[in-house]
Amino acid sequence: MTKFKLKPDDIRKMSPEERERLLRELKLKLAVLRYKATAGTLENPGELRETRRNIARILTIINEEKRRQGGR
Repeated sequence: MTKFKLKPDDIRKMSPEERERLLRELKLKLAVLRYKATAGTLENPGELRETRRNIARILTIINEEKRRQGGR
């Protein structure tokens, strides 16, 4: 799992399968972080924000490519 800011160019270089796998991992990580935040055991609150932003970056690029291919 990532603990860093994903760059759009790095995401674009990934295969669609890699992006989907990373997206699933980040969503799972987000669920764990939200649970920890609720329980009061979250050590780094910034990690929650960065994970949400990384998910948004991946989804944005997936949607851009769908539009480019003539999808929705």
